[in-house]
Amino acid sequence: MRGMPHHIELWVPDLAHASKSFGWLLERLGYEPYQSWEWGRSWRLDHFYLVVEQSPALTAPDHDRRHPGLNHLAFHVADEAEVEALATESKAHGWRLLFPGRHPHAGGPDHYAAYLENEDGYEIELVASG
Repeated sequence: MRGMPHHIELWVPDLAHASKSFGWLLERLGYEPYQSWEWGRSWRLDHFYLVVEQSPALTAPDHDRRHPGLNHLAFHVADEAEVEALATESKAHGWRLLFPGRHPHAGGPDHYAAYLENEDGYEIELVASG
């Protein structure tokens, strides 16, 4: 466990949007709802959990992945078929496919992945592990 992430906390401008998009994705990837409070939610997989929080201490109204800071989160998925299934299903849950003209090799010819962005500008990458 030493050196492994304990949790990641994302401050989001809209908890409802984040709960819809991240909640669906994380649960599809095997995470379970973990914590819930007025300003946040979290999902857990094994010893790691991911938090989305609409903190009252936010100093900006939106997230821009191109600014310094977090660009994206990347998750392993089983194989290319799961990348495609998740990319297709994601549209109904607040995500859109980034780089559609280069999908599924936007990360290079030997990298099979879907890059998705939610309504609030957070990017995730789903990488075929198989």
